Amino acid sequence: MKTCIQFLVLLLTFSAVGQSIYLHCGKVVDTKSGKILNEKTIVIVEDKIVAVENGYIEATSSEDTIIDLRSKTVMPGLIDMHVHIESETNPGSYLEEYTLNDADVAFNSLHFAKETLLSGFTTVRDLGGTGVNVSLRNAINAGKVEGPRIFTAEKSLATTGGHADPTNGASRALMGDPGPKEGVVNGVDDAKKAVRQRYKNGADLIKITATGGVLSVAKSGQNPQFSIEEIKAICETAKDYGFHVAAHAHGDEGMQRAIKGGVKTIEHGTLMSEETMALMKEYDVYLVPTITAGKAVTEKAKIPNYYPEMIVAKALHIGPKIQDTFGKAYKMGVGIAFGTDAGVFFHGENGKEFGFMVEAGMPAIEAIQSATLTNAMILKMEDQIGQIKEGFVADIIAVNEDPTVNIATMENVVFVMKDGKIYKNKI
Repeated sequence: MKTCIQFLVLLLTFSAVGQSIYLHCGKVVDTKSGKILNEKTIVIVEDKIVAVENGYIEATSSEDTIIDLRSKTVMPGLIDMHVHIESETNPGSYLEEYTLNDADVAFNSLHFAKETLLSGFTTVRDLGGTGVNVSLRNAINAGKVEGPRIFTAEKSLATTGGHADPTNGASRALMGDPGPKEGVVNGVDDAKKAVRQRYKNGADLIKITATGGVLSVAKSGQNPQFSIEEIKAICETAKDYGFHVAAHAHGDEGMQRAIKGGVKTIEHGTLMSEETMALMKEYDVYLVPTITAGKAVTEKAKIPNYYPEMIVAKALHIGPKIQDTFGKAYKMGVGIAFGTDAGVFFHGENGKEFGFMVEAGMPAIEAIQSATLTNAMILKMEDQIGQIKEGFVADIIAVNEDPTVNIATMENVVFVMKDGKIYKNKI
């Protein structure tokens, strides 16, 4: 712990750099220890946390700003490992694939990105879109628009007719024969080329659709859709380019192939067996549960004509099972990485996932750690985000109550700072 003299020296060192922001925090979630700390001052200069001190420290300059969060609980900015930032559920979404231009998608994504940031998620992993997500990431990084820090898979990889084949449901006149350039893989050579194309297009990671899916206009929601050889080729090539691989998977066989093939995360994991859970532990693979999406598609499937008829039965079968599978996986010791599948439900409602995780048996502090420490580690940013710690990026949020007492408070984030800039302050 620094002495008062050391603290003053530190502030004087940064005084030449710029104005300081002092956050007077009633409670702080220490994600590393899993404890709630009382009465802390967080000092921010530019985009970094430069000090975390006991008590409420007064500013050293009239130009500094003090923000009173004494009645709030403060924690690091949250990380959602599964969003689709380009789109959002609506009854006309399937038609929009043919009526919206890239410019329309881009303008829509600006709203979705801002809603995500204002809900406390300062970093997200975008798991598949049209490629607009790359441009959005770049615009956010350049400070041109407001949104979370984005790690994007660009276009998800699929097999012909599989979940994420972009021509599923199209007429034969429009269907064509998409290949690696469009993210469609058939064979080992295609697999390698598709990964390299994602690199060329500006992706940060790779996503594969290892099984059928609920919302694609295709019959099966769970059959395996890649061979083990194809998955290995994808993962080995991804490693060459510094990528990790996320695998959408509902069915058990497809999950096992993905795990053995080298993926880092399993998305959804709905029909996972105990054998597969053991494999995930053995191979150090994390489950991204997306419980909120499961509940959302179940409810939307009950609304007449909201989804195409082919999708309704899949949604009613798969959706209700996700939370129960998550609970079993957690109890078996499978690593959990927080992720929601926002876009399948409304962006900005990502915080609901915490309540569903706690409801299924995960302690609140562990759910928060999964959305901070764990996700930062998977993104290889564990020395920059996920903790409130000196030297870390100033991604900081606040809620009204102690989430370890009332997890529902995570749905109402009242203060958001990203990279040292305040985007929301409703205290």
